[in-house]
Amino acid sequence: MPTTSPLIDGFGRTITYLRISVTDRCDLRCRYCMSEAMTFLPRSQVLTLEEIAELSDAFIARGVRKIRLTGGEPLIRRGVPELARMIGRHIGHGLDELTLTTNGTQLAKQADGLVAAGVRRVNVSLDTRDPDKFRHVTRWGDVAVVLDGIAAAKAAGLKVKVNMVALAGFNDQEIEPMLRWCGAEGHDLTLIETMPLGSIDEDRVDRYLPLDRVRADLAERYTLRDIAETSGGPARYTIVEELGAKLGLITPLTHNFCSTCNRVRVTASGSLFMCLGHEDKVDLRGALRTGGRAALDELLDRAMRLKPLRHAFEIADRAAAPATSRHMSVTGG
Repeated sequence: MPTTSPLIDGFGRTITYLRISVTDRCDLRCRYCMSEAMTFLPRSQVLTLEEIAELSDAFIARGVRKIRLTGGEPLIRRGVPELARMIGRHIGHGLDELTLTTNGTQLAKQADGLVAAGVRRVNVSLDTRDPDKFRHVTRWGDVAVVLDGIAAAKAAGLKVKVNMVALAGFNDQEIEPMLRWCGAEGHDLTLIETMPLGSIDEDRVDRYLPLDRVRADLAERYTLRDIAETSGGPARYTIVEELGAKLGLITPLTHNFCSTCNRVRVTASGSLFMCLGHEDKVDLRGALRTGGRAALDELLDRAMRLKPLRHAFEIADRAAAPATSRHMSVTGG
């Protein structure tokens, strides 16, 4: 019989949030996320949509209440709305929420299908609304396509949260305008500190912008009211009263949030990473294909014993290697 006991790690943390990368491929090449010449998985090594749905079933049975589909860019994989429907049937029956993180390039075409599948909220990665800067940071992207996608998502009834990686000397002067725009459009904004994952073509030390500095700067001009609300992840939220905007801060470097970690991540090839900042993993694809549900449950129990207390992110030392060799796109953030 399938196991239904909750997933609890060696430090007493209960896992209720699963992020699943449906593809490692992306139609952009953001400079802090990927190198320009990426090598992607052969399609034969990628989980089928049915396997992803089966893994989701197993995690939901073990107490996962929220699932986020990620990439790479999830919406470039054919059939993702159908996958969302397969997983979304659990909403209200063990699953509280199914969400998706996207770069927005495909949202204009896919928003209605996502809503039909049960998705009610999406995160859109958008570091700048300046066309030239956007083209630079993504290497070839068109910001107008993304803005059209966000508008389509809003029109379809999706709640939009904009994810903005704060980068010193690049978009630090755009944070307040982005916050104003999000407030006016009814979107939330979450700022994220850059993370040392994978080798990239830029110097992360030069781009690192501590978010406590950003918050202090905003507090000089606006009334910030912290709220206890959570979206199930690591962001801490505050209301910017004068703008009517909700601002989230994800601070893996300035304010470590590992003590309350409730997350694990599955890659497109079926590797389960217990921590974004460590290389330890277990092969769920192999267990699923050779041993079925019983082997999968046994491996999940083993994974809980391997989950570390905290990540190993360090960005101050230019000579230091990245915390992991894999890029952000492999595990979807």
